[in-house]
Amino acid sequence: MTIAFVLASWRPDVPAGMERAVIAHAVSLQQIQAEAVIVTADPAAPLTYRNVPIERLRSLDVQFPCDDATLRAAIDASAAPVGEELGRLFRQRHVRAVVYVDALWGLGRIMQAHPGIRNVLAAHVIGHDADLQAALTRNPDAIIAPSATVLSEAAARGYDSSSWSVVPNTLLTVPEPQSHSGRDQLWATGPVRVLARLGPEKGVAELIDPIPTLGRPIEIALADAPFELATGSQQQVRRRCQALAAETPGVTLLPGLPWHEVPTWLASASVVIVPSHAETFGLVALEAMAASTPVVAYDVGNLPHLIRNGGVIVPYRSRAHSLWRAAQHLLADPVSYAAASRAAYYRSRDYWPALVANQLLKVVS
Repeated sequence: MTIAFVLASWRPDVPAGMERAVIAHAVSLQQIQAEAVIVTADPAAPLTYRNVPIERLRSLDVQFPCDDATLRAAIDASAAPVGEELGRLFRQRHVRAVVYVDALWGLGRIMQAHPGIRNVLAAHVIGHDADLQAALTRNPDAIIAPSATVLSEAAARGYDSSSWSVVPNTLLTVPEPQSHSGRDQLWATGPVRVLARLGPEKGVAELIDPIPTLGRPIEIALADAPFELATGSQQQVRRRCQALAAETPGVTLLPGLPWHEVPTWLASASVVIVPSHAETFGLVALEAMAASTPVVAYDVGNLPHLIRNGGVIVPYRSRAHSLWRAAQHLLADPVSYAAASRAAYYRSRDYWPALVANQLLKVVS
């Protein structure tokens, strides 16, 4: 069967969980002999990526980067032609299930019934009630979320999520196993690294402000996404981070990384810090753990469940200095570091592609 993923902002190398999760799911489905296609409105998307065909949705008139309000207005203004175009694409590709990847950005708010096709709504985040309520009135055949955190957040907002299914995100690339000597060398001298997009909720500016002396490089890769909280918000975060980094010795700000470079970059870190204020899954943490790199993060969202003993979880209320202190303690203790490194790798195996692909296929079939 062919499964279509609809996500208006999808294109390669977008520094965001939904975009990277979609291609990882599509590639993993191919590994178990299922077919997948991605439908996007971003004109920068290629015709194929990692052997997955990409279809361009031309009836949605929107420019990127884009904020939620602008996209919502564009979707509502072109709901009829978008529905017709999607129907044609689905017939051409012999689609049997469609995953609308988010009520807003995945066009779930205007999903239409197509004969012989199952509609699946993916709730990576709960988002605006206006979008989720509209999507739910369309009566999707199934609703999936990447973690139990999303189900709990939905219930707290008054939605009945008891019938929703958890289908976790997966790895786009499974890294090669790392040697013990290589990991020992990283423990001794490797850089501390942070990978995030330029959203205020990612907590990077707050992390830079109180950086202690670690005696090793601190590298922070920051990337623009085709969506933002409000027009210009990403540039505001960039300027603040640049100003703070300029006053902090040992800190290097880097541009965002292409997806294919992410696993190697995280693998060659001593520790990866995830300073997010909220995470419904935590793909950066998973990718680091798959390379045996311990992760330090706040006790927010799905991160405690995902990381467990594959790093250190600190209370969110203690703020950024506790992240640095946890990294310092981990790097000062070779026994604890080695144990966290091993645990991180074995924890990541629960999210390997073939396993997750079969979970997804079971829900959408």
